[in-house]
Amino acid sequence: MSAPQMEPLAAGEPCLVVDQLVKTFDHHTVLNGITLAIEQHQVLTLIGPSGSGKSTLLRCVNLLEKPDAGSITFQGECVTTDGVDVNRVRRRMGMVFQSWNLFGHLNILDNVTLGARKAHKMPRDEAESKAMTLLSRVGLADKATEWPDRISGGQAQRVAICRALITDPELLLLDEVTSALDPELVGEVLGVIRELAEDGMTMMLATHEMGFARDVSDQVAFLHDGKVLEQTTPDVIFTEPTHERTRQFLGRLIEARRI
Repeated sequence: MSAPQMEPLAAGEPCLVVDQLVKTFDHHTVLNGITLAIEQHQVLTLIGPSGSGKSTLLRCVNLLEKPDAGSITFQGECVTTDGVDVNRVRRRMGMVFQSWNLFGHLNILDNVTLGARKAHKMPRDEAESKAMTLLSRVGLADKATEWPDRISGGQAQRVAICRALITDPELLLLDEVTSALDPELVGEVLGVIRELAEDGMTMMLATHEMGFARDVSDQVAFLHDGKVLEQTTPDVIFTEPTHERTRQFLGRLIEARRI
């Protein structure tokens, strides 16, 4: 029996709505009533100090972590209710982590196609054709038969992005995807994300790259102690933040010449 399909999203309805989300680990509340929304074809960037809950929020959205309270509505369906097919939901999202986590025993082409072939049952020839198109787009077509330990970190992260895109996700989640890279490799990965944003990919990403966040985002949410203190446009949050903690955070980055 095939899995039930989500209903088409109504015009104007957000792609993702997170409402009063709570997540606790060992009596420590990591997410404390998170509420935010992402519109279709927009980029929402999560900023804030380390430990503010950005990564946990992304993992909850992808259902890698089960929230303790609150709800997540994705494409018009509440996906945090009992009985939801988690794998069905994840098949409509893509996620890229801080570490690219490529399989060392598979070449680049097989790394990109494995999930599509195994989880999505995509025929090998179709998967490989799509993979080559994606690898060409990020400048790595010539690395298709190479092994992961023979490419740079920036190239590996671009491969991980291709792996997330091969199944045409409706939402792409990116968790500090440049944090493990040498500074000189950051730009090539951010360039790929910038192109995706320009093409209308709906994305939710966490980053410490403030200049990039300002340029690529439609909305920016500042997290602190597991709460969204404010969510607004990048022009507003980077020039006239309303919350004192946001002003303090950005002020320190300016002093450190990070903005």
